Amino acid sequence: MTVPASIPSMTGEEMHALVERLYPICRSITGDGVRRTLEIVGEHLPLEVTEVPTGTEVLDWNVPKEWNIRDAYVKDPAGRRVIDFRESNLHVVGYSVPVSGTYTLEELRPRLHTLPDRPELVPYRTSYYAETWGFCLSRQVLDGLGEGPYEVMIDSTLADGSLTIAEHVVPGELAEEVVVSCHVCHPSLANDNMAGVAVAVALALGLRRPRYTYRFLFMPGTIGAITWLALNRERVRLIAGGLTLACAGDPGALTYKRSRRGDAGIDRAVTYVLRDRPHEVLDFSPYGYDERQFCSPGFNLPFGSLTRTPYAQYPEYHTSGDNPGFVTPAALADTLDVLNRVVEVLEGDRTYLNLSPYGEPQLGRRGLYESLGGRSDTKQAQMAMLWVLNLSDGEHSLLDIARRSELPFAAVEGAAQALLDAGLVKEKT
Repeated sequence: MTVPASIPSMTGEEMHALVERLYPICRSITGDGVRRTLEIVGEHLPLEVTEVPTGTEVLDWNVPKEWNIRDAYVKDPAGRRVIDFRESNLHVVGYSVPVSGTYTLEELRPRLHTLPDRPELVPYRTSYYAETWGFCLSRQVLDGLGEGPYEVMIDSTLADGSLTIAEHVVPGELAEEVVVSCHVCHPSLANDNMAGVAVAVALALGLRRPRYTYRFLFMPGTIGAITWLALNRERVRLIAGGLTLACAGDPGALTYKRSRRGDAGIDRAVTYVLRDRPHEVLDFSPYGYDERQFCSPGFNLPFGSLTRTPYAQYPEYHTSGDNPGFVTPAALADTLDVLNRVVEVLEGDRTYLNLSPYGEPQLGRRGLYESLGGRSDTKQAQMAMLWVLNLSDGEHSLLDIARRSELPFAAVEGAAQALLDAGLVKEKT
């Protein structure tokens, strides 16, 4: 049997505490909020941080200007902050340019964003690539505002700087890599995506002497993945499988979106692990998280996406309702458990050749049946041996055998090891 490559490393409560710590930081696709987030992640994992300057050409894109914000508000005639960045960083449209002036409510309305169908929530809005400004607030607050005038201030900068990417690598026996990518660009949104960041940290901490090399990417969505791919075009040939990880802490069932290939090793491993718990499997589409960058036709990498409730399918998505109270320790622990099991499958999967393929070899003569005597799972172990012998033709991996036989992967892997020790199979190289 192989040594488990992953172990439980953080409890659900510990991951939730990390979500709570990261939640208040104002993040965007660039800026000090991203760096502060990565500093905190770096307290748990050693990170290699790359700063890519504004204007750098990355595939069909260019790295944008860096955005930072210190304060913002809308004050009523009495001087009260009726919209206050210090209360929630969602109140300011991301990448808003500096503003200082006085406006009537009528003049402000085109720049005020609400959710009429969810009047108690503040929406999340951005404008990364078109210079503008604006505020987000609940419909309830907007409905209570008078005509003004209102003092408006956004103390921000939009200037040449850099885009920040961080990587953590767990070296393995093989140069081939399994990549886990999660975005760090959203401001105070707990499930999307501080939950994903927390689970990625926990997964990385639990890896022990793996066969594959594991690379964890913490970067802004879309432009971050595009930038990483542009800088690592030679490295991508080493990617054996990958996952984007997001929305990892809500109470919903797990959802897996297949890679563009549809039946890559990562697709088969995740769907196999999910088979015994509530879940949904979606076919690939070119919309979603950063799997669409890794799966773009020029790269066509075996990259899937793991979430709980998918993006935009829960009412709290991209609103102030996506707060730490929406994320549960139990859901975080469940997502981590699934990922640990996926790692165990990826690590243990091998393809073998039956060295006695004509007829069924005599297992009893080799002591294989006797070695199982008295075990409650004797029948399962015997069936696993027979399945491994029958399908060890160089074309079926242990995962293929486990899926077809509907046996636990650990039973199939154990049977293969016993047959290997008995000289009845050999690993295909």
